[in-house]
Parts: sequence; structure tokens; C-alpha cells
Amino acid sequence: MKKVAVLLSALAIVTTSCGSKKKIAELEAKNKEIQDLLNTCTVKLNTCLTEKEGLSSQNEYLKKNNSDLINSSKEMTVLTTKGAENLEKSLESLKEKDLKISRLQDALTKKDSVTLALVTSLKREVGIDDPDININVEKGVVMISIADNLLFKSGSYDVSDRAKGVLGKVAKVINSKPDFECMVEGHTDNVPIKNAVLLDNWDLSVKRSTSIVRVLQNDLGVNPKQLIPAGRSFYIPLAENDTAENKAKNRRTRIIIMPKIDQFYDMIEKEMKGLSK
Repeated sequence: MKKVAVLLSALAIVTTSCGSKKKIAELEAKNKEIQDLLNTCTVKLNTCLTEKEGLSSQNEYLKKNNSDLINSSKEMTVLTTKGAENLEKSLESLKEKDLKISRLQDALTKKDSVTLALVTSLKREVGIDDPDININVEKGVVMISIADNLLFKSGSYDVSDRAKGVLGKVAKVINSKPDFECMVEGHTDNVPIKNAVLLDNWDLSVKRSTSIVRVLQNDLGVNPKQLIPAGRSFYIPLAENDTAENKAKNRRTRIIIMPKIDQFYDMIEKEMKGLSK
């Protein structure tokens, strides 16, 4: 009986010992699994913390960038407003310049129209059938060229009675244009002249010019403020002074009828100054 009791006790101890080892093994396995899981979580946690730090930096950058964009947008709005104002001013300036150019063109057109009307009037008054009288327009002014044989005797500056008839018709047109000036140019051929009164061809051309001016003023009532005498000697010939016929062409008086130069150029200067502003 005692032997049986001892055997049962021994069996119980052995059985209990085997059960504890198995339990310990299970616990150790479970502990390792938990440790591995903890390590994994630690790694993930560190990764998340790193990512969080990066996202925080990125967030700060985005905030700053957004702020810069807002400021830039405000600046662009200001610049756009100023640009629109400058564009509006530029357009108004262009409109003003276009208006001034239009006025200048109108003035030139009006001057051309007056010049054309003047030519028509002169041709009607003076006549266009006389080969010794030529009326045309050059450089915007009316020019009347009268041959020497209609006005003077050879080598003389005394105006003939026949010339006064022609000059009377010219004076009628000049008197109808009080805002115009009349330049009288004397021209000679290249044959030298010198006597007790005349020193040279310059002298002859100037004296012929002043003689015409005196007739226009004293005999035909032209306002002397409109008259300008000028002598050109033989330096602006119409043809070579190589034949008697060509020399006769070069001996002439040219009457130039034009708007008052100072008034016309004052107008041009005023308009051009306006365009440069």
C-alpha cells in the first residue's frame, strides 16, 4: 500500500513538472511575439514622427508660400490698376496727338486749297495766253514769272508803261489776299554790266526788284508790309546762258505770292510742340 502511495506521488510530481515547462515555453513564445510586435510598433512610431516633422516643415512652407502669393496678388492688383491708368493716359495722349495731326493736315489742306484758288484767280486776271507770263505752283507757293521784255528796256531798271498793265492785274489779286506776302525777285543773264549807276548784275537785279515794288506800292495800292524785294543776279538761270534765246529766258522778274512765312511757321511750330508733349 505504501509503495502504491509513493508511486502516485512521484507520478504527480513528474506530471506537474512537465506541465510547467510547457507553460513556460508558451509564455516565452508569447513574450517574443509581443516583443517583435513592440519593435515593429516602435519602428512605425519613429517613422510617423519623422513624417510628422517633414509634414510640419512642409506645412510651414505652404503657409509662407500662400502668404507670399496673397501679397503678390495684392501687388499685381496694384500694378494692374496702375497699368490700366497708364494705358488710359496713353490712349488719351494719342487721341490728343491725332487731333493735333488732323488740325495740322486740315491747315495744310486749306493752304493748298487757297493756293489753287489763287492760281485760278491769277490766270483769269492776268491771262494764260501770253508766252512771256508763266504762272505755276512750286513748293506750295504761287510763282508768276514775267519776261524782261515786258517790264524793262535792256540794261534798265525803269518799269515800262506796258508792264504797269500786267502788274495792275497782279496787284488786284495781291490786294484780295491781305494775309499773303509778295516777294519780287529780279533775275539777269550772265552778261556783265557796269556803268555810272549800276555796279554789276547784283545791282541790276536788286534795282529792278525795288522798281517793281515801288510800282506795286505807289501806283497800284499794294500794302508795303506785304512786299519783299530780292535780287538774284544771274545765279539761278532757267537755261544755259549760251544763246540769245536762253539769255532772254533768264532775264526775268519772278513774283512769288505766299502765306506770310512767319504766321505759317508759327502755326507749324505750335502744332509740332503740341505733338512732342
